[in-house]
Amino acid sequence: MAIDYSALKKGGFMRQKQKGRFSLRLQVVGGTLTSENLQVIYKVADKFGNGYVHLTSRQGVEIPYIRVEDIEEVKEELAKGGCKPGVCGPRVRTVTACQGNTVCPSGNVDCYKIATELDQRYYARELPHKFKFGVTGCQNNCLKAEENDIGVKGALDIQWEKDKCIFCGVCEKACRVGAIKIEGDNILLDESKCNYCGRCAKACPTEAWDGEEAYILSFGGLFGNTINKGSSILPLVKSEEQLYRITDAAIQFFNDNGKPSERFKFTIDRVGWDTFQEVVEEAYNG
Repeated sequence: MAIDYSALKKGGFMRQKQKGRFSLRLQVVGGTLTSENLQVIYKVADKFGNGYVHLTSRQGVEIPYIRVEDIEEVKEELAKGGCKPGVCGPRVRTVTACQGNTVCPSGNVDCYKIATELDQRYYARELPHKFKFGVTGCQNNCLKAEENDIGVKGALDIQWEKDKCIFCGVCEKACRVGAIKIEGDNILLDESKCNYCGRCAKACPTEAWDGEEAYILSFGGLFGNTINKGSSILPLVKSEEQLYRITDAAIQFFNDNGKPSERFKFTIDRVGWDTFQEVVEEAYNG
């Protein structure tokens, strides 16, 4: 029986150099697996693989040495533990994310929530080329958001409340970009320097800095044969609704304008960053 390698790759089964063997990529949304997931992955790797798994650079789990004749049984066994095969090829890949503010003291947003929503909206959508999202919780950028076609970085939109301030200077010391300066009984915030990291709000002992969750988006990141840092071309995104309007517009732009085997960044380069910016600004403004 002829093997449809293209269909298998689309479903997460990648050909190995060993004949008739496949490395199975699993869908791991936001880098999170449950203990139930881990148990079934162990059982499948032990029974159908070579007794180990590979952890990828994009928070994925791959089980190598799956025999072609075992593929359907492998999928059935994985489903019992809530695991699904991932995808390869020209489509939206699994969304990666750090732990965000549910776990990390530095996090500004719930990264897993955002990753899950992005995954539900776009996962496996057919596009001219592969498309990657990365969600990171703060300016520490542990997830390296700008390496992705669209990067989402958690931010805090901060406001100073003078009545609560004791002018202790902690916020000025905490700010790594020199955006805060105390002058007598006043605090000056240089918004042109502020990177919305939220360190001032987290450090303040009297909660004189109030921060609302927000997002910084970057577009056109690449890390592979070509390395490119994604560009942030929009103001601070201040709601999830606004965030998804923008990602909808960006994905549609790529779908409408991209050529086969052309990454998102090169589509924008060819069509024009001014044109792309008009599209995402329209979505930003609703």
